[in-house]
Amino acid sequence: MSVAPKREDYDVVVIGAGPAGLAAAATSAEAGLSTLLLDENVGPGGQVFRAISSTPVTDRNQLGADYWVGADLVQALRASNAEVIHRATVWSLDRNLDIAVSIGGASAFVKAKRVILATGALERPFPIPGWTLPGVMTAGAAQTMLKSSALVPDGRTVIAGQGPLLWLLAAQILRLGGRIDRILDTTERGNYFAALPHAFAFLTSPYFAKGLSMMREVKAKVEVVSGVTELVAAGDGQLASVSYVAGGKRETISAELLLLHQGVVPNVNLAMSADVEHRWDDLQLCWSPVLDASGNSSVAGIAIAGDGAGIGGANAAIVRGRIAARAAVEALAPAAAAKLPAMATLRADLARAERGRVFLDTLFRPAPQFRIPSGDTIVCRCEEVTAKDVLDSVAIGATGPNQLKAYRRTGMGPCQGRLCGLTVTELMAQARGKSPQEIGYYRLRAPVKPITLAELAAVPKSEADVKAVVRG
Repeated sequence: MSVAPKREDYDVVVIGAGPAGLAAAATSAEAGLSTLLLDENVGPGGQVFRAISSTPVTDRNQLGADYWVGADLVQALRASNAEVIHRATVWSLDRNLDIAVSIGGASAFVKAKRVILATGALERPFPIPGWTLPGVMTAGAAQTMLKSSALVPDGRTVIAGQGPLLWLLAAQILRLGGRIDRILDTTERGNYFAALPHAFAFLTSPYFAKGLSMMREVKAKVEVVSGVTELVAAGDGQLASVSYVAGGKRETISAELLLLHQGVVPNVNLAMSADVEHRWDDLQLCWSPVLDASGNSSVAGIAIAGDGAGIGGANAAIVRGRIAARAAVEALAPAAAAKLPAMATLRADLARAERGRVFLDTLFRPAPQFRIPSGDTIVCRCEEVTAKDVLDSVAIGATGPNQLKAYRRTGMGPCQGRLCGLTVTELMAQARGKSPQEIGYYRLRAPVKPITLAELAAVPKSEADVKAVVRG
C-alpha cells in the first residue's frame, strides 16, 4: 500500500474501494493499464465489505456468506498491479480529469485518462422529531461498529424503518449476542400491492430465499410491529423513549438506542461537483447520474459504477465495476480487452444481479411522512435548520436549494448536504407545487470534503498561479 501516488498521471484512477471499486481496479490493472485506487477508509471493502481484511468477527456465519465475497475481491486486487492508497480523501475532480486528494494532511494531484467513480451509497435522511438526539444513530453506523469492532447494543434498543439492510443488521446483531427490544417496520401497506406486478422477478432472484430466511430468523427472537405511520424520538439531551403509531394506536417505549434506516441513495457529491448530469429517479426517490450502458457519464472520461450509479446492491456493483473498467480498457488499450470477459457476458451477469430490484425498490419506497418533515423537526443538522425555517424561506422567495443557502445556510456545513439535500429538495418541491427535478439540488463545488486552510496553502504552486494573485 502506498502513502502517496507514485506518479502524476495514470491510465485509470478509481475512487472508492467498495465492491465496484475493488472489481474495477483489479480488472483495469489485470489488462495492463496503470491503475490507482483511492479510498478514504483505513482498509478496503466500502460499507458492504467494511473491515473485510481486519474484522474481529471470525465466525463466518455471523456476518453471512455474502460478506465474505469481499475477501476474494481484495485478494484479486492485491494480486494485480493496481496501486492502492487508503485514508485518501478525494476533494476535487474536474472535467479535465484532474484529481486532488488529501493524504496524511497533505494534498497530492494526479491526472487520469479515465476516472471510475465508485463512491457508493449513503443512508437516506430519516428526519423525524428527535433524530439528532444522542442515542439515535443510523443502521449503517451501527453496522460499521459491528463489522469493525464486533460492537453490538446491550441496552434497550429499537430499530425503526424498512429495507433489506434493516433486516440484515438485525440478524447480525442477534448472531453476535446483541440486544434488540423491538423492530418498528415503517413499510407502507400500499407498497405491497404496488410491488405485486414485479413479484415474479423477485421470487426467482437470489434475494428472495435469503431475505425470507433472514426475516424469519429475526422475527423468531424480536417483536416486530408493522404498519408504523408515526415515529418520535424523545429525551432531555439523551434518547429516553420512542413513541410510534401503528394500527391507529400510539405506544411509547423506553429506549437507550434507536437505529434508523429507510434505504440507501447514491452518494453523488463528487460526481455533481465534476458537472456530471443527474436526474431525479421517481422510483428510488433520489438523484441518479445519467449514464450509458457502460457506465459512462455526460463528462468525457468519467464513468460511474456501483451504487453511486443507482442502487443495485453489492453483486450488481461488482459487475458494474467490471463493465466500467472493461470500457476503459477498450478505449485505452483495445488489444488488452481480449484478456477480459466479453461485454455481452458482463451485461448478462448484470441483468441477473439486478433481477428483483424493482420489486424491492417499490416495496421499500419510503413513506412521505418519513421523508418530508414538518414543524420544528430539524432538516439540516449542521446548521440546525428546521422544516418550518425552510418553509418560511420559501414563503419569502427562496426558489430552490441554492437560494436557500443564502437564507438559511442549509447544505453549507461539514456534511455539505449529504444529510439534508434530498429532504430540502422534496420539502421545497412540495411547498412550491413542483417536481424535485424542477427544484433541483445544491450546486456542489470543490472541496467536496472538508480540508484545512493550511493544507490548501501548502499546495504546490506554479509561477503562473503566483502571478495570478500577486500584483506586480
